[in-house]
Amino acid sequence: MKYVQYINSLLKNIIQKEKDLIIYGQNINAGSCISGLTRGLGDINSGFTINTPNSENTLTGIGFGLMLNSTSSIFFMKQMDFLLLGIDHLVNTFNIIRQSMPTASFTIFPVNVDSGFEGPQSALNNFNDFCSIADLDGYSFTNKIDTKEIISNYLIRPGFRIISPSQRLLRNDTINLDVFYYDKEFKYFHYMKGDDLSIVCFNYSLPYGISLYKRFKNIQISASLLSINTFSLFDCKYLINELNQTKNLIIIDDSKSTNKMSDKFLNQIYKHCILEKIIVLDRQDEKNRFFPRHDQLEIDYNSVLNKFIK
Repeated sequence: MKYVQYINSLLKNIIQKEKDLIIYGQNINAGSCISGLTRGLGDINSGFTINTPNSENTLTGIGFGLMLNSTSSIFFMKQMDFLLLGIDHLVNTFNIIRQSMPTASFTIFPVNVDSGFEGPQSALNNFNDFCSIADLDGYSFTNKIDTKEIISNYLIRPGFRIISPSQRLLRNDTINLDVFYYDKEFKYFHYMKGDDLSIVCFNYSLPYGISLYKRFKNIQISASLLSINTFSLFDCKYLINELNQTKNLIIIDDSKSTNKMSDKFLNQIYKHCILEKIIVLDRQDEKNRFFPRHDQLEIDYNSVLNKFIK
């Protein structure tokens, strides 16, 4: 099953059980339905389904207004770039609302455009920055298990958050992994358990981590594979214990943000762990990132492997 179809099925399972839910966004029930992401949701939604114009500042404000009036809503957005127009509401309006305990849910569900070749106005792979400027909860997901848990537990939970899939991954087959352990709030997932090193993936980089894990396995190096799905500070005790066992860390982060969750995580690791090797694979030295081009994180896998071959 294609990943976009899998997410669509999860959305349908939840929305069809809700009463008086409002879902809205540009072409969510017309045209491509955001490349199939929202296809058929209007047919099973017993509340209101609204196709809207491109007026993201207003639409973000509407969601908060509905929340204040105890009505739950989901704002589906074609691409996260458009959410820039709603920053004022994300910061200032939410600062008012967060002082109380909302009984309704407001979820913004933008697609993170990271598929490449779409130009400088459709390449804002900067989820970190939205969560940072507004100090809000945000969740990414990449595979069958984390997608199911995050959507099922956060899509209509009272309160506000942003949850966002990767456009690059939507077009691919759904990734299916076994899970060794996961956080009860679904802030991180531990997929593979190894003894020699830990691969910790941020943003939407888990597929790169899987590829690296397989390469290590082929040369008899036992690696743990983990993903961090939150963009807010979280309790790192489990990961600190993991790293104190393996003594080696590889961080993979395909975000374009300069203010990254992976940096905050690494600061915690420096405080609590003495490691033998730390490798960070990110976009820090990437050139021409705003020119229409592929949006893949470039990793020299052989160079990484050679650093661990004795």
